[in-house]
Amino acid sequence: MKASILIVDDEPGVRAALTGVLEDEGYSVDAVDSGEACLDRVMRTAYDVILLDIWLPGIDGLATLQRLRDRQVDAAVVMISGHGNIESAVRAIKIGAFDFIEKPLSLDKTVLVVGHALRQRRLEAENLALRARVDQDLKMIGESYAMNQLREQVAMAAPTNGRVLISGENGTGKEIVARSIHALSRRRGGPFVEVNCAAIPEELIESELFGHVRGAFTGAVADRRGKFELADGGTIFLDEIGDMSLKTQAKVLRALQEQVVERVGGTARIRVDTRVLAATNKDLTEEIRGGRFREDLYFRLNVIPIFVPPLRDRRDDIPLLAEHFMRLFAREYGRRPKGLDDSASRVLSQYVWPGNVRELRNVIERLIIMVPGDLITARDLAFLGGAPHADPAGAPGEIRPLHDARDAFERDYILAALARQQGNISKTAEALGVERSNLYRKMRALGIAPSRGGEREDEARESGV
Repeated sequence: MKASILIVDDEPGVRAALTGVLEDEGYSVDAVDSGEACLDRVMRTAYDVILLDIWLPGIDGLATLQRLRDRQVDAAVVMISGHGNIESAVRAIKIGAFDFIEKPLSLDKTVLVVGHALRQRRLEAENLALRARVDQDLKMIGESYAMNQLREQVAMAAPTNGRVLISGENGTGKEIVARSIHALSRRRGGPFVEVNCAAIPEELIESELFGHVRGAFTGAVADRRGKFELADGGTIFLDEIGDMSLKTQAKVLRALQEQVVERVGGTARIRVDTRVLAATNKDLTEEIRGGRFREDLYFRLNVIPIFVPPLRDRRDDIPLLAEHFMRLFAREYGRRPKGLDDSASRVLSQYVWPGNVRELRNVIERLIIMVPGDLITARDLAFLGGAPHADPAGAPGEIRPLHDARDAFERDYILAALARQQGNISKTAEALGVERSNLYRKMRALGIAPSRGGEREDEARESGV
């Protein structure tokens, strides 16, 4: 499809010359002689680029440009400026013009600027498409009680500057939770910088986090900013924080306490304004007892704890997640989404998913690629047949410690009871035959946060409303 261009100039000769050269370049070109005609035309036809003269009868070019922006016309606008109008052209760029060209016009330069404007529009369109795809990929999918509870916690934590410690098994979606917190925060216009603490060698992680100065070590040929500096004004996400060495933990603790960093090999203190989110698949209290994690750093990070439940605790979400991944991969591979018959749905729902949501995503991608028909059956999932299915003792060949199995059972049982009572703590405690205060303590011990809706119902019940 040809790119479309609108020329707005009151000189017939300019309109004719520009129309001829741009049509020779393969563009679709229209031309009008006033700002009023321009505003009327863009309401009926979409243009990629508008060449707009500053000096026009009636509404001048600057006023026309302002009205185009007020009406959210997304065409790239290139201003045409006569001699002595550079100041006006600069003002136009501040309003939102892409560029300006001077009269007398150089047709070669005009063609070049139009080409740059079209490339910029293509890049912006691609960026919007990529952002929409990223937003789709990072959606927190699910309507289970556990998932609604998680969304509530994210919504409460996001608008604050409080540090968040996200815990959960591998593959549960801790990064998605972190990105959701950033996207809903007041820092969403700033950078989101992720650091995988488990993937960076010990000898490089300090340089990665805090930067280095030239000559600090072999290979440091130039000054380099660290992740804390790059995240200034935004959010830094320290993934797998439990794998960080004690030496690096001490430096991170200092950065959190003082809001300053020092580059490796340097002495300058650099102030940073960065919100810290951290994630781990380890029990950090156990790591503290084992001397592998600093207790003071734990308390600094664990201002707002958020637990991401494993997929086996939110089985009602499996069909929704499967459908979401089906659409995602069907679009990526240019294929039609496939359906699941009842037997396939049962297999997916009964499987224990040791790899959590990440494993389900990989399974759906495999099915989209390898299943030739439009309907997936249990036979297509035969590769899961010898894999673990729901078993209270754990995966085949593994016996879980009794207290772990008991905690898992109690957590699942309380979540199910809360879901049945729509999160109402008092009703749940009554149904379970325990005091409400005891239930609260048990929920805190198991990492179950009360829903806001359930707490409001409790408060209303106590006040007699």
